[in-house]
Amino acid sequence: MALAGLKPHHRIALGVSGGPDSMALCVLAADWKISGLDSADKESGFIDGLLAIIVDHGLRAESEEEADMVRERVSEMGIRCEIARCEWEDRRPEQGNLQEAAREMRYEMFHKVCIEQQFGILLLAHHADDQAELLVIRLSRNSGVLGLAGMAFTSQFFAKHMYTHGIDPVNGGILLVRPFLDFSKKDMYMICQENKQKWVEDPSNRSPLFVRNRIRMSLQKFSSGVFSSEVQSLISACRRTRAYVDKICSNLLHEAVTLMDQGYAVIDLKTLNPSKVEDICLAKFIANVTQHISQRQRPIRGNTSKLLLSYIRRSPCKTSLTAAGCYLCPAPGSRGTKILVCCSANCPLPLKVELFYSGSSAEEKSAMLYDLKEIIDNANTRSNLLSADASDVHFLNVPSGSVLGEAKRLDLISDSTYRSILMLQEEETNRFKFKPDVTPDYQPKYSMESVGTSHKQCLRPGQMGFFMNRFFISWKPCKEDVCREFTQDGDLVVKGLDYKCRFCSLGHDMVAEIRHMMESDWLYLAELSKSQNVKKSDLDNAVSSSVTEQVAEKASSCLDYARVSALRVLQLLKPIPVAARRSLPVLVDSQGLLLSIPSLSFKHCPCLEIKAKFQPRVPLGGGHSSFI
Repeated sequence: MALAGLKPHHRIALGVSGGPDSMALCVLAADWKISGLDSADKESGFIDGLLAIIVDHGLRAESEEEADMVRERVSEMGIRCEIARCEWEDRRPEQGNLQEAAREMRYEMFHKVCIEQQFGILLLAHHADDQAELLVIRLSRNSGVLGLAGMAFTSQFFAKHMYTHGIDPVNGGILLVRPFLDFSKKDMYMICQENKQKWVEDPSNRSPLFVRNRIRMSLQKFSSGVFSSEVQSLISACRRTRAYVDKICSNLLHEAVTLMDQGYAVIDLKTLNPSKVEDICLAKFIANVTQHISQRQRPIRGNTSKLLLSYIRRSPCKTSLTAAGCYLCPAPGSRGTKILVCCSANCPLPLKVELFYSGSSAEEKSAMLYDLKEIIDNANTRSNLLSADASDVHFLNVPSGSVLGEAKRLDLISDSTYRSILMLQEEETNRFKFKPDVTPDYQPKYSMESVGTSHKQCLRPGQMGFFMNRFFISWKPCKEDVCREFTQDGDLVVKGLDYKCRFCSLGHDMVAEIRHMMESDWLYLAELSKSQNVKKSDLDNAVSSSVTEQVAEKASSCLDYARVSALRVLQLLKPIPVAARRSLPVLVDSQGLLLSIPSLSFKHCPCLEIKAKFQPRVPLGGGHSSFI
């Protein structure tokens, strides 16, 4: 726990299935909490700051009863428990992707409960045997050393969806900690037996239809101490390499990348000095930048990775490239010494806006974020002390598919272990290659979108919208109508008045639509900046029939404000690359009139209160993780 930066006073959740692994986790976590401080709540009888989360997937008839039984057993240990029951569209996911869909749903539910209950840390019971299974799976998929490092000891998890249960999304996600990675499955059984703790066995874990089950049963044939020890030595060597690469990449991101408030990044090639960086580190670096800007979190592999690596190695940069949801090009005026990375508005992802209302208190959020920051800082301090240097890293320049052979050459594994792993790899590779075509790619059909996700991209007053996982946007009209008067410097003076103007007082039944900026918006701003006072036809549409000359003058000043605002935003837009402009969010009304470019503070009139912030769901580098 100390290596993860955790202390007994931290609020910690546990992922519990009821199997021997998670029940052993409950036993040890409860003992650690109690021995660390007097944390028993005298009124409830539960250990303070400890929550077990049981996810009932609802995929078996007995799952509800089983979840209730596990809750009783966990509660008897003094651990408060909550059951999160899944709701599937069409009652269950596709059969061909059952375990993958269940895993994705499980983590989303973990995240949801943790955020609702203000728990920033989630302990999971993955162990060394799980790592060995993952090693074989990834070998069969031709993974490189970074993938063969397996699961991280600590990592941040960022949910794919917001929730509208009266809470705000928490910047930083939740911290996943896996304290059992050095322990075997046998150790889990032993802990439960010594503490007289019962567990349940999921019958689906014995089905050969699922890849993990097949590999688990195959690995049992090679359960000798030598084999297990050498497999763990191989995984440890991969983890040291991963930790080294992550550290180098983190330093490069910090030194060579500048993130702009308008949603794009600038890479300084002089600072980066690509010719001095190993391929494995440079590939991870550019993957991290593109994933952050596009917020497409699937791994960048194969030809796309090679294309990006080749592009960034060419210095000075003279060409443009569209890849991984991003548009890369030389920065204007840099003579190719800087690269712009912009989100490609033409990527195949659909427009997406998730809507929610602000709910959780600032005090609750700041306390949770403070705990996470403290824990991550503590973990980073310990990790830096233990991190490997280049002399202790074995697989930096080893291509995918050659790690196993290199491990044998370095005597990390014996010939017997090498042949055994190779046999398991080939068996699963053949299954993977000759998988029937009728099994579709994984595209979940169940409803995991926030209930506030809007396909029309409409944002009501007072709502917050999260646009394309990149921008937080909110807007509302002023509560009172206002008068706009300008000083000689063009500054606005606002005074209260009693009239209605469609250009500004849009009403609380108004909805704004969000979309990407288009070329027509630029042309509209240019025309608006040249416009004179409001025409009579516009005025007739803008004000009621009882309007007086005084109101006409005020409506005219509203358009004056729009004209001045357009002039200012055009100046701000000029240095922004065209590709970056196209990924900016804009608000328009139901008639398509441009209301605002929130991230540049343009709005059509001063009666609109609009806020925007570039705050991608997943931070640059993917958040904290440690493989040590």
